[in-house]
Amino acid sequence: MLNGLWLSFFWLAAIAAGYQWLLLDNANVFSQVISSLFSMAKLSAEIAIGLIGTLCLWLGIFKIAEKAQLISFFARGVEPLFRYLMPGVPRGDKAFGSISMNMAANMLGLDNAATPLGLKAMQDLQEHNTNKDVATNAQILFLVLNTSSVTLLPVTIFMYRAQQGALNPTEVFIPILLATCASTVVGVSVVAWIQRLSLLNRVVLSYLGGFVLLVSLLITSLISMPAEQMTKVSSVAANIILFGVILAFLTIGWRKGVQVYETFIEGAKEGFTTAITLIPYLVAMLVAIGVLRASGALDLFVDGIAYLLVLAGLDTQFVDALPTALMKPFSGSGARAMMLETMNTHGVDSFAGRLAAVMQGSTETTFYVLAVYFGVVGIKQGRHAVFCGLIADLAGICAAIIVCYWFFG
Repeated sequence: MLNGLWLSFFWLAAIAAGYQWLLLDNANVFSQVISSLFSMAKLSAEIAIGLIGTLCLWLGIFKIAEKAQLISFFARGVEPLFRYLMPGVPRGDKAFGSISMNMAANMLGLDNAATPLGLKAMQDLQEHNTNKDVATNAQILFLVLNTSSVTLLPVTIFMYRAQQGALNPTEVFIPILLATCASTVVGVSVVAWIQRLSLLNRVVLSYLGGFVLLVSLLITSLISMPAEQMTKVSSVAANIILFGVILAFLTIGWRKGVQVYETFIEGAKEGFTTAITLIPYLVAMLVAIGVLRASGALDLFVDGIAYLLVLAGLDTQFVDALPTALMKPFSGSGARAMMLETMNTHGVDSFAGRLAAVMQGSTETTFYVLAVYFGVVGIKQGRHAVFCGLIADLAGICAAIIVCYWFFG
């Protein structure tokens, strides 16, 4: 599927660029496409090099936690759930610990920690892959969990809204939470349907009930706070938890006789190798995304949706936020730029401005996650991973639109 998808990006870009050149008289479109081709190749290398430090840091810390047997401790907390959802992973496997830490970092909105921990989890899952070029069911489920990305504390969205002068920067907190939960539930449900896993299971429902309780407690504890206090508390809490975890890992490792410095260096070396391995996969995916964006294909798609809505006599105010939604699966920085542009053009407290913020926080960058997570273990055939990830994205976008009409419409 990845072969056909990658090739289709170039063909769609060619068709869109040809349309702009022949019918819209845009003589510069092909020069923009070529410029994007090379700039995205350069960006891919810069991203991978930028990841070196982060990967070295977290894989070094992770190696200490692993030798101190802390990973097995975290694994026990999620193993009952994932042993059912990932039947191909053996009981007591270290992958469960990696997965639990990745999910915790995602929920706290700690992107810099979540990606290295996710890559480690994908490598652990790859150890049980008998066909190294083809994604396993467990790897696909894990990828979809990361593309849907339940974020309990979307602090960066609050900060962007505050910088743009929003009267209440945190008013999108509950809409983002509802949209990202919808994305995750739909994504996991589609994966379970394809992999023939029943979610109407006592273990799954117990964890779901615990998650709902956690979300409810978070909402009731934060929603009564003033906007500035809520943003500050969310940011401080996430960073304190992160530093506390690092300090605890180092201290417990030392108490258990682990040579923490030497062990950190050992893990950091793995981080360097991992980052360099990613470059070809990032170049392939980001170059294809770049030419698709530069050709104007996404803009033409948005214009087509707006035209059809007008013909049908339906409300079109959500269309102004769609560029953020369409860019999100392809490029996190591109989606962020679209969100800020929507806020500047229509106002940060406009319906479109609020919706763009909710869309930005509802899902992750699917194709980037796919390139990085599968690239680090050399997977070439993702099977139903792309389909399930995009379905989760679609669910998040639709949920964001519905919730924003409910809250702000």
